[in-house]
Amino acid sequence: MVSDPISDLLTRLRNASMVSKSNIEIPHSKFKLQLASLLKDEGYISDAKVEGDGTKKIINITLKYSEEGTSVISGMNRLSKPGNRVYSSFDKLPRNNGGLGTVVVSTSRGLLSDSEARKRKLGGELICEVWSWVELEISQLLSQRELK
Repeated sequence: MVSDPISDLLTRLRNASMVSKSNIEIPHSKFKLQLASLLKDEGYISDAKVEGDGTKKIINITLKYSEEGTSVISGMNRLSKPGNRVYSSFDKLPRNNGGLGTVVVSTSRGLLSDSEARKRKLGGELICEVWSWVELEISQLLSQRELK
């Protein structure tokens, strides 16, 4: 039995991306499916599908890689833990990597990215943060062009 299913999901994603696996399977829950769907919408994974039926449901997540073969997900961090919950109002939501990463927020309207929560003026529990080196490289290239 897993004591923190969200940390388990993030660890499975991190480990699979480090060894360039194409997909992973995780036990199904509505919360994990919402999180996987949000990661898909934000462009960090390719697909998330529910397979099986009844108590044997699993979520099959297809990982996303760049043309060079590196994982789109370069890092992730669990913010709110079972023993230490972290909450924030919409105006104090943290910005990951200067706004280039994504902070996942559990609101009264479901899981939202930090930018969407700010737009809707909703605060909530900070679940995790995810970032990509691809986004960082693009921002560094843009800042270099501005300096010239």
